[in-house]
Amino acid sequence: MVQKDRGFQIFANALMIFLVICVLAPFFLMLMSSLTDEQTLIANGYSFFPKKFSTYAYRYLLVQSGSVARGYFISVTITVIGTFCNLFITMLYAYPLSRKELPGRYAFAFYLFFTMLFSGGLVPAYLMWTQTFHIRNTVFALLIPGLLMSPFNVIMMRTYFTTNIPDEVVDAARVDGAGEFKILFRVVFPMAVPITATIALLVGLAYWNDWMNGLYYINDDKLYSIQVLLMKIQRNLDQLRQQAQNGSGNVNLAELPSTSVRMALTVMGILPVMIIYPFLQRYFVKGITIGAVKG
Repeated sequence: MVQKDRGFQIFANALMIFLVICVLAPFFLMLMSSLTDEQTLIANGYSFFPKKFSTYAYRYLLVQSGSVARGYFISVTITVIGTFCNLFITMLYAYPLSRKELPGRYAFAFYLFFTMLFSGGLVPAYLMWTQTFHIRNTVFALLIPGLLMSPFNVIMMRTYFTTNIPDEVVDAARVDGAGEFKILFRVVFPMAVPITATIALLVGLAYWNDWMNGLYYINDDKLYSIQVLLMKIQRNLDQLRQQAQNGSGNVNLAELPSTSVRMALTVMGILPVMIIYPFLQRYFVKGITIGAVKG
């Protein structure tokens, strides 16, 4: 019996190592490709161990596109503020829905669920945000449309509150004279760290990877987030390369790191996420499991 368990453990460990390699290999290949000389990359293709290294793609982004640092600052600021506001609104909506004594609880829940099924569409939303709320070329355009609150996150947090916050704890806090806001932030919130961290990660990823709001509502290059900025850089690079191929530009085609810069753009876009995710991973699994499956 012990021998069978040991054999299974060896097999499971080998399988997990293989899966980890399969997951990490594309990221490593992407990083190596971004550090490969453009001509070497074109001649030999992608390689884990390139023959000639080069940092020209990163220097092209950082030197010729000096607004990258500003784009990172805007993305980090928007992600932090947006995640905090999203969590605050989500918690304020989810906690009352989890209380059975809330009058009209099912009506509020139906209103939330209804927004998951139907929407006005892109054109009415654009007209509303630009002509009624006038958020065009403001930071609110990067914070509000489609990102400030998610019905799915509210339902997931409400389910967590319902199944993991004992009613006796809330009743005891009320007996001690605590109000609803104090109960939420002093009693319920410390007991809901897993689901809070999970939603924070999901919302943070949504804000960090968002480029549609910047594309629709932002024309001022000083407000470009890193994702929009990198997309603009890639588009400009493609145009320069097209001009060089047509002979209508003064740019040397061999000097444009078209392939390697795509890899560098991807690395710069996902690097912050890869740094933060390991710190929230243990909460992520628990929060998704308990908040979405139970109840």
